[in-house]
Amino acid sequence: MIEYRVDDLARRAGVSVRNVRVYQDRGLLPPPRREGRTGWYNESHLARLSLISSMLNRGYTFATISELLTAAQYGMRVEDVLAGGKSVGSDVRHLSRADMDAVFAGAISDADLQRGVELGVIAADGDGYRIDNPLLVEAARLLAEAGIPVAHTLDEAEGVRRDLDDVAGRFVALITDRFVSDGQDPFDTDARAVADVAELVNRLRPLAHRTVTALFAEAMDRRITLTMEDIVTKFGGSAGPADGQAS
Repeated sequence: MIEYRVDDLARRAGVSVRNVRVYQDRGLLPPPRREGRTGWYNESHLARLSLISSMLNRGYTFATISELLTAAQYGMRVEDVLAGGKSVGSDVRHLSRADMDAVFAGAISDADLQRGVELGVIAADGDGYRIDNPLLVEAARLLAEAGIPVAHTLDEAEGVRRDLDDVAGRFVALITDRFVSDGQDPFDTDARAVADVAELVNRLRPLAHRTVTALFAEAMDRRITLTMEDIVTKFGGSAGPADGQAS
């Protein structure tokens, strides 16, 4: 795969180096591969810059571009984000109790809403609810539409949150174990080391997020494939010619 330094990438994409940095800071452009002090960008970065430029030329704002890219990343439909119908986009921040019933077609209970508040997915806000995690609410709506109770989705969300806390701990431990030896009092760590830890953690955060997302996508692909194979094996093998018919 062809790789570019930031100057070459900007020139190929027809944008300024400053804009490349801005898009990266806003989360619109994935960070480059680091080799020492040099960042290396590839063809996917070039394609993303072309997409961003095209959307900006069409009048989309940074916020809208970010929302659409996030929707694509999580498999949501673009029309769900733009239409603002039953889906819950990141621009929707408050829903009344009646709105909740409309979104979930009556399949959400007061107990579900209270559980959502306890998990930090939504928050009680006046006569309704503030949406703090629109992606999870949208996922719950989609699953409820397929007949899966909201309570089950919230149970799984709570379990995934615990698992991800462990994953985050592993990433952070990669750094802290390097700077803080076993048995060492963290308060004895010099100020420079503390600053280095903080800087490295901040640089790792977006990379860790994208790494976990990519690994999860791979795991989902494998799991879906295995599940479909099991279904075909289980039900496909029982299918045969009807009684009295030749095989």
